[in-house]
Amino acid sequence: MLEVQTFVFNDFQENTYLIWDETLECAIIDPGCHTASEQIALSNFIQEKQLKPKYLLNTHCHIDHILGNTFVTSKYKLALQLHEGELFTYKDTDRWAAMFGLPAFVIPEDRVFLEPGKQLTIGNQTLDILFTPGHSIASISFYNQQSNCLFSGDVLFYESIGRTDLPGGNFERLEQSIRNILYPLPSETKIYSGHGPATTIGHEKKFNPFVSEPS
Repeated sequence: MLEVQTFVFNDFQENTYLIWDETLECAIIDPGCHTASEQIALSNFIQEKQLKPKYLLNTHCHIDHILGNTFVTSKYKLALQLHEGELFTYKDTDRWAAMFGLPAFVIPEDRVFLEPGKQLTIGNQTLDILFTPGHSIASISFYNQQSNCLFSGDVLFYESIGRTDLPGGNFERLEQSIRNILYPLPSETKIYSGHGPATTIGHEKKFNPFVSEPS
């Protein structure tokens, strides 16, 4: 069974996820840890649980989701894994960093490009890689069928959706991603979003005011 620990990091209140199973292999999804105390919180949890980091995964590369990439790649000697199209988004973070008084970001040189339709293995668990653009140019989501849960980044939130007014955003593409890729998942699928509380596919199909489905 997949275990999930949520950390709420940085001034953007971004959800960073740590996932693992009984083998103790783990993945770190969208590390937003920026301050020393946030980095310590993440690393202490990994140490206390005796977890073995295997993957660093980015659903997309807006600034709030990559603040901890350098820390994680350095501490755990992991390659950054993302969709190749998100390099466009990553390169744009320097502009946003300047706006918030942060230093320029360096994209880790050790990186692996993820292909939608493929799978990643964590211990005895698998993650399906789903292509869900719209909030960003090449956002991906990760679906674990065994535990019936989805890590959606900023595509779909509790009764909301990701904004589409940033570079690479497009409402029509986002709507298609939600309707054609996410909504066909089982209704009880638990959604772990990039911000805010968890929800389910069934709840969003019924109550999401932006992308609802007829009852």
